Amino acid sequence: MAGGCSAGFDTVPKATPVRKQYLKIKAQHPDAVVFFRLGDFYETFDQDAEVAARELDLVLTSRPVSKNQRVPMAGVPYHAVEGYIARLVNKGYRVAIADQVGEATGRGLVAREVTRVVTPGTVVEAALLEEKRPNYLAAVVVEEGRAGLAYAEITTGEFATTQLEVAAIPGELARLQPRECLVIDAGEGAGSALPGREDSLSATHLTPLPAYCFEAGSARQTLLDHFGVTTLDGFGCDGKPLAVRAGGAIISYLRETQRGALAQIGGLRTYATDGYMALDAATRHNLELTETIRGGGTQGSLLGVLDLTLTPMGGRLLRTRLAQPLLDTATLEARLDQVEAFSSDTLFRGTVREALKGIPDLERLTNRVVGGIGRPRDLEGIRVALAGVASLGQLTDRLAPLLDSSGRNGADDGTSGLTTLDPCAEVALLISSALVDDPPADLGAGGVIRPGFSEELDGIVSAAQEAKGWIASLEVRERERTGIKSLKVGYNKVFGYYIEVTKANLRGVPDDYIRKQTLVNAERFFTPELKEAETQVLNSEEQQGEVERRLFEQVCRQVAAQSGHLLNAARALAQLDVAAALAEAAVQNRYVRPEIAEDDVLEITAGRHPVVERALESVPFTPNDLHTDAEQRILVITGPNMAGKSVYLRQNALIVLMAQMGSFVPADQARIGVVDRIFTRIGAQDEVAAGQSTFMVEMVETARILNHATARSLLVLDEVGRGTSTYDGLSIAWAVVEYLHNHPELRARTLFATHYHELTELAAVLPGVRNYSLAVVEEGDRVVFLHEVVPGGADRSYGIHVAQLAGVPRPVVHRAEELLAQLESGQWRPGTGTPAPHQPRLFSDEPPVVKALRALDVSTMTPLEAINKLFELQRQAGSGEERQRKRRSQE
Repeated sequence: MAGGCSAGFDTVPKATPVRKQYLKIKAQHPDAVVFFRLGDFYETFDQDAEVAARELDLVLTSRPVSKNQRVPMAGVPYHAVEGYIARLVNKGYRVAIADQVGEATGRGLVAREVTRVVTPGTVVEAALLEEKRPNYLAAVVVEEGRAGLAYAEITTGEFATTQLEVAAIPGELARLQPRECLVIDAGEGAGSALPGREDSLSATHLTPLPAYCFEAGSARQTLLDHFGVTTLDGFGCDGKPLAVRAGGAIISYLRETQRGALAQIGGLRTYATDGYMALDAATRHNLELTETIRGGGTQGSLLGVLDLTLTPMGGRLLRTRLAQPLLDTATLEARLDQVEAFSSDTLFRGTVREALKGIPDLERLTNRVVGGIGRPRDLEGIRVALAGVASLGQLTDRLAPLLDSSGRNGADDGTSGLTTLDPCAEVALLISSALVDDPPADLGAGGVIRPGFSEELDGIVSAAQEAKGWIASLEVRERERTGIKSLKVGYNKVFGYYIEVTKANLRGVPDDYIRKQTLVNAERFFTPELKEAETQVLNSEEQQGEVERRLFEQVCRQVAAQSGHLLNAARALAQLDVAAALAEAAVQNRYVRPEIAEDDVLEITAGRHPVVERALESVPFTPNDLHTDAEQRILVITGPNMAGKSVYLRQNALIVLMAQMGSFVPADQARIGVVDRIFTRIGAQDEVAAGQSTFMVEMVETARILNHATARSLLVLDEVGRGTSTYDGLSIAWAVVEYLHNHPELRARTLFATHYHELTELAAVLPGVRNYSLAVVEEGDRVVFLHEVVPGGADRSYGIHVAQLAGVPRPVVHRAEELLAQLESGQWRPGTGTPAPHQPRLFSDEPPVVKALRALDVSTMTPLEAINKLFELQRQAGSGEERQRKRRSQE
């Protein structure tokens, strides 16, 4: 973070007026990098300048602020400031924007004040945002085993809060992935620490606030004042003090940093997490829902496969649904009905998707206007979006039932209660009549309001055009009147309009010319008429700018007044976009509609991994079945590495998750009993910073699963116990399976992959356990992985074969084969003495065949004797190799 100024208030009396003004603003925002507007640049000073120069690769200069004193300075052009702000914000800095807000005061000093403070969670500029990803600001307060969590998205107006167990906080933060999270300053007591794993918050900027921002009474009053109500009962949070404290902290923070954003927060939703499938941070990471384990965007994730949305609103809604699968079967069926309506009718789907293509971000554009930061092109974007809505009007009869069903079943994703796709014709007409086609990006450029919209503006423009026309024809008239052929009429910003005559022609200058400027080879003049025309032009331009600004603001207010209808239209578009996109993915990838069951059965026929299937373009994916029910609860899956165990585990978890987000699934048939939680224990890594080893991480995750799973959960466990010694690991894995099977309230559906073949014996003593393995075919010394899951346990892991494929040196592979043979035969066990190692001998005794060959006296042998002797030696050499092969096989 940027530090304070190098020159404090002790030097203010000697400083220039601008310097005093800057220091006053900086004192109000000591923890932010202040961008101070000076003309066409935003400048930074002192330590802020050093930060900006270092982080933004700017040239560090200096500026005089008083006699014999200069301070560091670095600046950026005003028109490019958003890009520089984005880079600072992405690095965790706060940026305070000090703009010129009025006319010059005493000594010509222009009034300036901070108009906004940009932080990671309060960004509103389109250039700083990802189109299809929400930019959440969150707040968390913890007290006595309970926690309050609130989050807001000021570009869409979303604002929600909840009160839940502390253990659920990491999962919710992993779902939201907020850019910024407000917490109580660690030095001010309880409620400051975030519980659980913080690796899920690696991209989240933590902002500590004073404890009073989270104080119960203050937070409650903040919410009451903001919404203008006397009770919070209507928002559902009146009996949830921690939820109120978190929500109040967000409003207080926005009041300080983004005053304009408060207008966009028009409602508060109190939600409960028990209506959604619980997914902890590890599960989201292991299943690669929105990004791969390696990171680097959505490519290679489930979202990367499913996201065929065509609008930013649809992209954000799809991400929300993927992160928050439902438990309510009625709402799920409604979503699946939407997808089926599009997947079953190619023409209908194509027509809707064509209309959606190119529709701007109606949701964020509307909220920019509501927040008072709308620009001409924002209004134009709203008009274009509404034209897209209007183009869907011919399909209203078919679209309305889809929206009705979603609203009637209470989808809690911000789209409930929609009944019509309102084209907001009055708003579209207002924008079309008020703004020119393809308006400029900035209001200050002029020419924004369409001719004919305002008589007052048209009169000003007409007067200015007449004056400019008179000036444009002045040169021809004056040349004719004076006879001076080289006479010119020109303009510059300092002297205004002038008539220029070379010194050689000064004798022809009329008496009504008034001298204005002397040049080396010419004189410049003006006439009373020219001065009057100049005044008319300049005054008209100033008046035109003022009137255009007033008219534009008036239009923005009228549009903002209809924001409710606009946002409903945006959310309806998002719903249709998601349903049509999921239908398109289903058709392209041969997905089927899952059957949502009330019991806890899982029946998947010919299931496929949605991501791996897409990656294997030239190789057909091998589908596999899955069946669990009351009698078959735990599947112990064995088989070699590289055979596909991990793919099989993940694909079934993804199929369940896709079904419960309302998507078709990659299978020939699927019957899904609603799963309340998916837990995964796949892979592990050291957390050195936390002082935890690989095995400790593995055991912590296993403990969390065993302590929080229910009978309706799906557990995906891969290689539990592998992080420690063989006997310890086997014992732990065995005990975990027994616990899952025998616990009277657990018995969760479990896929348990392992290399401990001894676990297959559990199927003989535990009735709910079944053995499955990955099929392998041996062809000589080659092994072929079929990637097919078949009943029964595997008897080998083929690990040495995999080592050979990986390029492990051949002597190591051969030695491993020898040791494995001795282990499997019982000749040797670890801890009973190491068997004699095989040592290749470089200088061994000569084989008998070679000795016999050396002893031959070839000079005395006949050709027939030589042939017979060679035949005998050849037979002797062959029998020796055969004996060696038999010895190896016996060993």
